[in-house]
Amino acid sequence: MWTDSGYAYAKASWIIGKSFLGKRISFLSGLHTLSDFDRQIFPDSYRELPGRELLPSLEKRIIQRCVKQILGVVKSYSQPPRLLIRMLKGFEYSDLKECLAHIAGGKDDLPVISDIGRFKTVRFDAYPDIEAMIKKTEFESLLSSDIKSIKKGADLISIDAKIDYRFYQSLIESLSQLDYDDRETASRLIADEISLRNCFWALRLRTYYQKSEIETAKYLMDYKLLGNIHQKRASLNAEAKSSLDFSLDIRENWQGWRWERFLNHEDTVYPSGTVHPSAAHWSADPRYFQNAASEYLYHLAFHGFHSSPMSVGAIFCFIKLKMFEEDLLTSVAEGLALGMDSGTIFKILPSFKREVS
Repeated sequence: MWTDSGYAYAKASWIIGKSFLGKRISFLSGLHTLSDFDRQIFPDSYRELPGRELLPSLEKRIIQRCVKQILGVVKSYSQPPRLLIRMLKGFEYSDLKECLAHIAGGKDDLPVISDIGRFKTVRFDAYPDIEAMIKKTEFESLLSSDIKSIKKGADLISIDAKIDYRFYQSLIESLSQLDYDDRETASRLIADEISLRNCFWALRLRTYYQKSEIETAKYLMDYKLLGNIHQKRASLNAEAKSSLDFSLDIRENWQGWRWERFLNHEDTVYPSGTVHPSAAHWSADPRYFQNAASEYLYHLAFHGFHSSPMSVGAIFCFIKLKMFEEDLLTSVAEGLALGMDSGTIFKILPSFKREVS
């Protein structure tokens, strides 16, 4: 007899086998136009549209398919584990942040919204009325003091950090409802993702916004996963906090740091053509770090999905993999819309997005 997790895993495995991940990424090579890309990823339902209309149509359909597939697997459970529901609601968190950015920027258009079915709480149809959108949701009390400033075009860094903090907090809280085997796979991925996210934010704020070490520390998420063997009572912002003591333009300062391998090297050639030929010209690149961290998390999710079959942890990894695929496909679509071919696009993406072997 199939268990809920067994049925969900079988369904997820079939979807992964059809997804543009691993060796199937090679199917996206040699593409030169958005129309070619549309026919490749939606062979039975591609659209004959001009370029300016095709890109938003493609992005919307990519997101819709991703969410629909995840939703279908989560619904395989008679009572879906809270961890999976919270992951699904991650789309709602992202959509809300995007809406707030549009409102703060004075944009009238509603961004593409993911339909997570009965799990949705935010009333996106009330856009741009923030109060109506979040009324009687978990975001009402969370953002009550920020609504006026958002309408006035406030800097959203602190607000985004607050929303992200709540999302990851809900994931951590949901781990306690799982048994050890299920919790083990998910907790490692969550712990490393939070740690790396903190480190990326620290680099980004110091590099792009010239935030001081004291200011940057305020945006770091501080969690402890008690009982998790990968992060025994260690704060998940420890690596980011220690990085605040390192100079952004002296590579040697970072030696021995836990995530040092994700930093750009002295001889790095960037997509723009910029070259750092020696340590004397080195400076930490947040985008490079983010790409390398994404590659690591992708492989962690891929391994977790295959090493823990028929577990809730495996389905958690499945959701992460589908999110990676969505990011890949939208990145390729945006590059093609700018006139690049897929070969050029893959050269500037994390290597997990260009596997062809």
